[in-house]
Amino acid sequence: MELVIYNTLSRKKEVFKPIHEGMVGMYVCGPTVYGDGHLGHARPAITFDTLYRYLMHLGYKVRYVRNITDVGHLEHDADEGEDKIAKKARLEQLEPMEVVQYYTLRYHKAMEKLNVLPPSIEPHASGHIIEQIEFVKRILDAGFAYESEGSVYFDVEKYNAKYHYGKLSGRNIDELLENTRELDGQSEKRRSIDFALWKKAAPEHIMHWPSPWSEGFPGWHLECSTMGTKYLGETFDIHGGGMDLMFPHHECEIAQSVAALGHETVNYWMHNNMITINGQKMGKSLGNFITLDEFFTGSHKLLTQAYSPMTIRFFILQAHYRSTVDFSNEALQASEKGLARLMEAYERLNHLKASATSSVDVKGLRDRCEEAMCDDLNTPIVISHLFDSAKNINLVADGKATLSQEDIDELKNTWKVMIEEVLGLKRDEGNDSTNDAYKQAIDLLLQIRLQAKQNKDWATSDKIRDELAKLGFIIKDKKDGFEWSI
Repeated sequence: MELVIYNTLSRKKEVFKPIHEGMVGMYVCGPTVYGDGHLGHARPAITFDTLYRYLMHLGYKVRYVRNITDVGHLEHDADEGEDKIAKKARLEQLEPMEVVQYYTLRYHKAMEKLNVLPPSIEPHASGHIIEQIEFVKRILDAGFAYESEGSVYFDVEKYNAKYHYGKLSGRNIDELLENTRELDGQSEKRRSIDFALWKKAAPEHIMHWPSPWSEGFPGWHLECSTMGTKYLGETFDIHGGGMDLMFPHHECEIAQSVAALGHETVNYWMHNNMITINGQKMGKSLGNFITLDEFFTGSHKLLTQAYSPMTIRFFILQAHYRSTVDFSNEALQASEKGLARLMEAYERLNHLKASATSSVDVKGLRDRCEEAMCDDLNTPIVISHLFDSAKNINLVADGKATLSQEDIDELKNTWKVMIEEVLGLKRDEGNDSTNDAYKQAIDLLLQIRLQAKQNKDWATSDKIRDELAKLGFIIKDKKDGFEWSI
């Protein structure tokens, strides 16, 4: 089976063929660390974590680079306004790197809760100023940039005359250029569509570095071109991020790299779609911004309850990464219940007892799941296959069907690979020792109930069952004992 992924650049599915046999270079745009992470931030993290996991499952050695933007992301747009981190530092009377450290640690804690694996390398833009200055020099030497009042801008019109600016996003750049000609002389930029490679710092700007052009800071788009090629080479396999980064950020990356190097650097561009709330993109300006911590605690006014990290992960994986996902409490509650059913079946699978033969057909699950994953990471189909398999597992656990040891072993292996290794799902549990004691306490209580039944003490037996049911426990009596779940 060959892995097929949708290449945003070609707008079609393509068979994945890495540049170097057995090795994959992958770059994903990480967070701009100036605020609390929200559900929209979780989607690219989980999407590309799933890709990372599956590539490793297929046997590839993966160098996964995910950057941290800690300088150059301005308030109004990519070229104007105050640096977002610098502004927060000024308002809170902190050093900018204190702001960066605080929000980076928060982001890492959220990713750990979501079971997102750490990348191979996580470079910071502020740690690569020298490399970014050298990259600007190469673009200037190639003739695709110009200096103006201490800043350096990329000349989109000149680039577009030789190459194609807009090929990733499908924008009509010729039309945009025509509409911006009237702005000549009103800005230090020649065209409003030109973008900053280096910005001269205003006197009040607290994050700045020396350069051949001015005391200033790099443009937002520059960091990814610079760090991607530094750690993955002048040509690498995959570049990913949210669809909102396609224009202008990733479009500018392509232009910068082609201008500096004479060729494109990325073979496959991949973009996940948005998460919306009532059909609108999640954002602070619309008042529908919900942080991950608020999801985990249920503290936001739009939430009716708290949702566990694994519920959030499962909610995102239930939709294909290129489709829009609309948030609602009802959708998350359905995901919570669905995940509970799936994990209960997984738990029951691990306690099945073999029979001489199988009375239900469970073969081919692994192949069907692999086929779905190889079809552009179709996680919803994988989940549907697992739910189909869960029906047979429950039949066997309830004594209504049988499975041979060979079939049980195959199912256990497939579920472990797909649930844990590929989808990255796990039980939402806190302290292990507390959980062990909790399980042992429930088992002890049910053993007392079992003894009461054997002694025909129906009052005690029924009371234990009924009281546990009120607390949300499901008790199933079996020939050889009992089984419980929540």
